[in-house]
Amino acid sequence: MNRLRHFRLIFLGNLMAAVVLGAGLVLWTPDLPRAELEARYLARPGDLVSIAGTTIHMRDRGPREAPAVILIHGFGSSLHTWAAWQDRLAVDRRVISFDLPGLGLSPPDATGDYSDERVTRIVLAIMDRLGLDQADLVGNSIGGRIAFTFAASHPERVRKLVLVSPDGYESPGFTYGEAPEVPLLAEAVRFWLPKPLLRLSLGMAYADPGVMTDQIVSRYYDLIRAPGVREALMERMRQTVLVPPETLLARVRAPTLLLWGEEDAVIPVTNAQSYARALPDAHTVLLPDMGHVPQEERPAQSLVPVVAFLRT
Repeated sequence: MNRLRHFRLIFLGNLMAAVVLGAGLVLWTPDLPRAELEARYLARPGDLVSIAGTTIHMRDRGPREAPAVILIHGFGSSLHTWAAWQDRLAVDRRVISFDLPGLGLSPPDATGDYSDERVTRIVLAIMDRLGLDQADLVGNSIGGRIAFTFAASHPERVRKLVLVSPDGYESPGFTYGEAPEVPLLAEAVRFWLPKPLLRLSLGMAYADPGVMTDQIVSRYYDLIRAPGVREALMERMRQTVLVPPETLLARVRAPTLLLWGEEDAVIPVTNAQSYARALPDAHTVLLPDMGHVPQEERPAQSLVPVVAFLRT
C-alpha cells in the first residue's frame, strides 16, 4: 500500500474497493447545489475570477507589496488544505492559493484540458494577472509536480520552490509516457460516495487518522460533490501522462526545499532521495509522525522549516 502515489489512487483505487464494500449503505450520492457550497466555502464573491479562459476559485491574502507565495494543492483536495499555512504566511507575505480546475469551488475547466501543461499556463496567467514578476511556489502531491514543472518551464518566474511529498515518479498504474486506465468500478464514484468510506479513504493521508475532524471530512465530502467535480477527477486521471521527472528537475534553477512526512503512506518518503539527487539545489527536511498532508496534520510544526527556508 505504501506504493500508492497520491489522492488519485486513494480516491479512485482504495475508494473503488470501498464503494463495493459499502454497497448497502447508499444507492446514489447527488451533487450539491453550487449556491449552497459557495455559501459554506466561498470567503468572498470576488474570489471567483476568470483566468486563462476558465473560472478559478482563488484567495489572495497578505500585504500586496510583500514577497509572493503561491500554494498548489493535490488531487481531490482544495485550497482549504493550506488554510493554516496561509493565515500564518500572510502576516508578512502575499499568499495566493487556488483550486485546480474542476476541484473545490473551481468549476470544470472550460477547455476540457486537465494536463500539467494547462495548469502551468494557469499559474502563469495568475502571476501575470496579479502583476507578479516572480514568486515562491509551494506544491503538495500533484501540486508539487505542477510546481516543479512550472519552475522548469519558467525558471525566471520562481524565486524558491517548496515540494511537499511531490508526485512525479512512476508507480503501479502510472507508467511514463502512457495515460492510465480508469477502472470501471472507479466510475461509480461519480454516482455513489458513502461518507464513512470517504473518511476511511482519506485516513491514509494522515499518520494519525484521528487528526481528521468531522469538519475536515465534511469539507472534503461537500467539495467533491460540487457540480462536475467527480467527472473532472476522472478526466484529470485520464489525461495524466507522466514523464521521467529528472529531465524537468534538472532545469529547475530555484533553491528547493523537499518536505516529507516520514509516515507518508501515499507517496513513499524514500522518493525524497531521488528528488534530492535530480535537483541542482535541494535541501530535504523529514517530518516525524506526519503523513502526506503535513499542512493539515500538524500545520504549526510543518510550517517552521518552510518559513525558515523562504526567509533566507
